[in-house]
Amino acid sequence: MGFLEQRREHALALFRIVIGLFFVFHGVQKLSKGFDLFSWPGGPVTLIELIGGGLIIIGLWTRWAALISSGAMAYAYFVVHQPRALLPIENGGELAAVYSWAFLLLVFTGAGAWSIDKLRDAPKKSLAAA
Repeated sequence: MGFLEQRREHALALFRIVIGLFFVFHGVQKLSKGFDLFSWPGGPVTLIELIGGGLIIIGLWTRWAALISSGAMAYAYFVVHQPRALLPIENGGELAAVYSWAFLLLVFTGAGAWSIDKLRDAPKKSLAAA
């Protein structure tokens, strides 16, 4: 298992980048359909998908972007999908639920490798070591 543990940060970075890309694509899809950015709650959620997803992709303020994105997807699940039926498979809320949990994972794990957050933390760690 040492082989896998050595690659944990890179696997986490790939997870972050892919989830962020999918999230941005979800927001772009809404915009391409002529979605109204001034409607509630769809407008703010679309902006969160675009901006939050972009921040998550590049790994900038990842934990904050993931926290806000997770909350937006939890809101989407409980307000839009859950009133239709109890389970996500019944109410069409699978994607919102998965996004919410995926982003919550990033809140606790951070960005991983290949991120601006990692670059920003590097000088702090080198100063602490000196």
